[in-house]
Order: sequence, then structure tokens, then C-alpha cells
Amino acid sequence: MAKLKFCIFMAFFILLLTMEATIAQGEEKKPKKPKKHDDDETNYKELSPLPSGQERAFCQAQGSCYYKTLVCPSECPQRKPKKNKKQKGCFVDCTSKCEATCKYRRANCNGYGSLCYDPRFVGGDGVMFYFHGAKGGNFAIVSDDNLHINAHFIGTRPQGRTRDFTWVQALSVMFDTHTLVIAANRVSHWNDNVDSLIVKWDGEAISIPTDEEAEWRVNTEEREVVVERTDEANSVRVKVSGLVEMDIKVRPIGEEENRVHKYQLPADDAFAHLETQFRFKNLSDEVEGVLGKTYRPHYVSPVKRGVPMPMMGGEDKYRTSSLLSPSCNFCRFQRPSGFAADEGIAQY
Repeated sequence: MAKLKFCIFMAFFILLLTMEATIAQGEEKKPKKPKKHDDDETNYKELSPLPSGQERAFCQAQGSCYYKTLVCPSECPQRKPKKNKKQKGCFVDCTSKCEATCKYRRANCNGYGSLCYDPRFVGGDGVMFYFHGAKGGNFAIVSDDNLHINAHFIGTRPQGRTRDFTWVQALSVMFDTHTLVIAANRVSHWNDNVDSLIVKWDGEAISIPTDEEAEWRVNTEEREVVVERTDEANSVRVKVSGLVEMDIKVRPIGEEENRVHKYQLPADDAFAHLETQFRFKNLSDEVEGVLGKTYRPHYVSPVKRGVPMPMMGGEDKYRTSSLLSPSCNFCRFQRPSGFAADEGIAQY
């Protein structure tokens, strides 16, 4: 009897070992999900153009597009159109899409990471929402370990309303020990041909050329910063390497828009404001901010769906003392010790 029990035990033990080996073998054969890299889209090396002028890119992003050469379409042979900035540019995507396509180089107000109108967001989760803030207020749009973006709101409150109509007039992008400010200049009457864009680098106004490459760039110890015109006036693309890319356009509130929405704007102010679309790189899982938090993994939007204007609260969480302050109740970004954030920089 004892011998029989021992034989049964050994048989059961061998069965367990066999099952564990089979499971382990199956796990080894199971393909691993590739790690997503935020910069896979633009992880490529520029090659010499074809005789036709079509630019080429040699993809270096891991995945199905690794070591493949992409050629810009003949309809948009250059990534940066030289003769007419309003033309579509070639967009090289070295992710699993592995394609070169033609796109306008401007903010898509219905796309992920957009901030337009009064003001309306589309989050990293694709959910649209409104955030009113307050006229004259400053709010953290994104706050992470190595990046902080504030927005300055302008607005008006017609008689009889309980809340302001608001728009984003300026953005400050803070990283490392630097601050880049992009703002719309206040104008009484709008003219498409007059540049109403203000750009400041560490407190000093900079001029964006309109000829040649039509760009301003600087290399810091940590990264490269480029501000490039995407139209003759009032439209730029901003790149901060390793952190963020932004398409920004300055636009006014037109007479018809003012009438339809009953803004009741004064006749001597066009309420020039920014339309922006952000593309972020290397955000942490704990990123904060009105827009930033929508990029968290497993984020679930609290806004009410199916209504004309789904509202997102959080003014108390993300209000900052100035456009250039990275401090708020839920902000994560911190300047290096001894850094004077507001030194030499005009306030908004």
C-alpha cells in the first residue's frame, strides 16, 4: 500500500514538472509586445534627395519600418516647402505605418492634443472637452518631470453672463533652465498680412526670419529648439527636441463669429489668440495639467459625453500665479535650485 502511494505521488510530481516546463516554453515562444517609443515617427536619417527633388528618409525606429527608405510623394517632395509655405509638406512616419504622406503644417483643431477656440481641447485620449479658466488667469496645461507649459487666458464677460468667454493668448514652455514664450499681440483691427506673433527666448524677443529656411534655432547643452514659420505670417511650428512639437497659429475673432456667439467684443480689440496642436515625447505616467493628464495610461475622462459643451473643471488644481510660474497645487515640474523664473521676463 505504501509503495502504491509513493508511485502515485511520484507520478503526480512528474506531471507537475511537465506542466511547468510546457508553460515556460510557451511563454518563451510568445512574442513580446514591442516597447513604444514616442519619437519613432521622426527617428530617421535624412538621405540625399532624388533627381526629381523628392526627399528621402532612412528609418531607424525599431519595428516593421526599421532600415527602410521612405520617399516623399511627388505632390509634396519636401518636408519644408520653400517657395509656398501654405503648401502641404511631406510627413515621414517611421512607426508601424511606415509611410511618407502629404500634410498641411498647421494645427488640426480636431486632432489629438489640440487647444483651440474658447478654449476647446482634444485630449490624448481623443475626448473633446472645454475648460473656461478665467480672463487674466494662467493655468498649467502640462506639468511633468522635465516639461511645463502654461497658458494665459484673455476674455470678456458680457452683461448678464455668470462666466467669462475665454481664449488662450500666450503659452510659456518651460524646460531645463529655459523658457520659450509664444504669444498673440493685442491688435485693434486684424490684418492677415501683418505678423501679430510674439516669440521670446529666456526673456528676450526673437525675430523669426521670413526668407531662406524661415526659422530660428538654438542649441542648448541639453537639446535643440527650433521655431519655424509655416506661413508668411502668424503661423509657426515649434520643436523642443525630446520633449514637444507644436503647430501654432494666431487668429482673431471675426465679426460673424462675434455676432453668432454673442461675445459682444469691443470694437477696438480683435481678441487675437492662439490655435495650437501639441505632440509630446517621453511624458511620464504621472503627467499633470489640464491637457497633460489625458495622456496618462488608463486615464478615464470625467467629462459628460453627448452634450454640446462637455466641461472639464480643475481651475483650483492648475492655476498658477503668472504665465512663467511652474507652481500650482498639482504641478510636478521644478526648476533647478537657485533659478529665478521671472527674472528679466515681462509678465502677462
